[in-house]
Amino acid sequence: MPINNQLLTIIVILLIINLVAFVMMLTDKMKSERPGASRISEGMLFFMASAFGAIGVYAGMFAVRHKTRKWYFLLGIPLLIIQNMATAYLIYLIDSQ
Repeated sequence: MPINNQLLTIIVILLIINLVAFVMMLTDKMKSERPGASRISEGMLFFMASAFGAIGVYAGMFAVRHKTRKWYFLLGIPLLIIQNMATAYLIYLIDSQ
């Protein structure tokens, strides 16, 4: 099955968003080790996850061992991955008609 330009565009956008989310997790982890540093809020991390960056946040959680003790990250981010995938699929279905 050949990949059309619209699908390729969606894939590239999702990759960029997830890369940004991963870097945000890495940045917050580095800032958490310095006292007094301004941190990235948990709300912003959840916003990035809900804005199609859940895979990047989840990868960042375990790559740098950040927020892995917070139950709401352990439960919420996998649920947001499912939500991201379902929404992306619906957008693809609507756009392909």
